[in-house]
Amino acid sequence: MLDELPESMNVLTLLAQGMGEDLHWFPESVGAVELAECLTAMANTRGGRVIVGVAPRTGNVQGVFDLEEAIDRVFQACLLAEPVLVLPVPAVYPAANRQTLVISVPDGLPNVYNIQGRYLRREGRYTTPFPARSLRELLVARGVLQFESRVPPDAQISDLDEVQIEAYIQQLKRPETDWQQTLLQRGCLAKEGGQLRPTYAALLLFGKNPQRWLPNASILAARFPGISFSDEFIKQDIAGTLPQQLRKAELFLKDNLQMVVRMIGLTRQETPEYPFEAVRELLVNSVAHRDYNLQGDNIHLYQYADRLEVHSPGGLPGPVNMDNLLRARFSRNAVIAQVLSDMGFVERLGYGLNRVMTVMKRNGLRAPYFEEAGGAFRVTLYGQPFPARQLPDPAVYEDYDLNPRQQQVLNYLAQHQRITSSDYQELCPDVHPETLRRDFSDMVKQGLLIKMGSKRATYYILKAPGGKKR
Repeated sequence: MLDELPESMNVLTLLAQGMGEDLHWFPESVGAVELAECLTAMANTRGGRVIVGVAPRTGNVQGVFDLEEAIDRVFQACLLAEPVLVLPVPAVYPAANRQTLVISVPDGLPNVYNIQGRYLRREGRYTTPFPARSLRELLVARGVLQFESRVPPDAQISDLDEVQIEAYIQQLKRPETDWQQTLLQRGCLAKEGGQLRPTYAALLLFGKNPQRWLPNASILAARFPGISFSDEFIKQDIAGTLPQQLRKAELFLKDNLQMVVRMIGLTRQETPEYPFEAVRELLVNSVAHRDYNLQGDNIHLYQYADRLEVHSPGGLPGPVNMDNLLRARFSRNAVIAQVLSDMGFVERLGYGLNRVMTVMKRNGLRAPYFEEAGGAFRVTLYGQPFPARQLPDPAVYEDYDLNPRQQQVLNYLAQHQRITSSDYQELCPDVHPETLRRDFSDMVKQGLLIKMGSKRATYYILKAPGGKKR
C-alpha cells in the first residue's frame, strides 16, 4: 500500500517527479466522470496518487478555497465506480499560492472496477481500456472470476476417477449421498446444457489425467549438492491429481531431507535439516493457492546445501500483498482449498504461513524469506540456525523442574538475546497466555530468567544457572 504523503512535502515537489502510471494531476475544473476514470484505472493497476486543484471561493478573501466542493466531487467520482470505490479521505496540501487535494489509491484492492461498463487501466501517463485477455487475467487474479470454476472444452464426467471420488466421499463420512450431487455442492461440477460437467477444480482433484487439461499443474522437485544449480542433482517430476502430488512430494522430502543434530528442549536430537512440518505446509499452500491460469511453469521444490525454496506460479492473490501476507485471508482457489481441507491437507481459513514461521522459530531457525519475483511467489527456508549464544551445557539444567514449554524457552534463548510474551505465544500458539505467564514466573523463581522492563515492555533474559532448585 502507498505510504502517506509527508505533510512537509510540497505538491510541486511531487509533480516534479513527472506524471506516470501512479501519478496524475487534474485542474480544479475536472469533472466527476473524468476523475472517476482515472481513479478506477489506478485501482485496476497498481494504485497511485491523483492531485486535484482546488478553486478559490468566488467573492471570498484571498487564501480561502472551496475545499468542500472539491472533496464532494471526489466522492461523487467514487460513487460512479462499479463497485463503489472506497478510498482514504483526500488530504489537503499547499501548492504555490493555492491548495490541492491529494487522493491516494491503494495497491491491491480486492475488486475490478468499471465506469458505465468500461474497464480501464493505466499505461504510462494515460488511462486506456483493458484488452480482453488482460481483463480476464485481472478478474482471475483478484478472485472476481475463478479459473478453477470454469469448465474446460470437451471435459466430461467420464474424465474423473471414481475410485478417488469414492475415497473422498468416505472421508466426508457421507457414503449414502450421491457423489455427483456432493461434487456439485462442492463446486467441482457445473451444469451446462442440462448436463453435469467437471470444472478445472474437479479435474485437478479427481481427474484420471489432470495434465491433459493443465500440462504444468505439477511439481518439479530437485536436490542440488551445492548452493546453486549444477549438473549433478536428484530430480523428480511429480504429476497426477493434487492429493497424489502432495503425497509423492512428501515421499521425496523424506528421501532427501538430511538429518542434523540440534538442541530440542534440553537435549541434542537428530532432526531433519528443515522441519518437515514447515516444508509440507509450504507445499500444501502452493498447491492450494497457485495461479492455475498461468500455464508457463509448475511449482518448484528446490533443495540446496544451505536453503530450501518453494516457487509457486502467480503473484499473491486478490488483496494479499507483502505487507499483509501473514494477516490477510483470501483464497484464489476456494474450491480446491475446501476439498483439500476435507482431505486433511490444509486449514480452510488460512495460508499456513504463520504456522511455518512458528515451526521454524521453535526449531531455533531463522524466519522464512518471502518474495514475489518473476511472476511467482517464492518462500526460502534456511537450515542453519543462528549461532548459539551463552546457553551452558544442558546437564546444568537437569536438576531443574522444567516442563517441555519451558525447555523451549531455554532453547530459544540460545539463539536470541531476549524473549517476550508474544515470542512465547508464537512458540506455543495453542496454550493460554496465563499459562505461559506462569511459566515465566516459575523460571524467574527458579533463578533461570531475569525479568526486564514492565507492563507491555516486559521481556526476559537468560540468567546463569545457580539459582534455587526444586
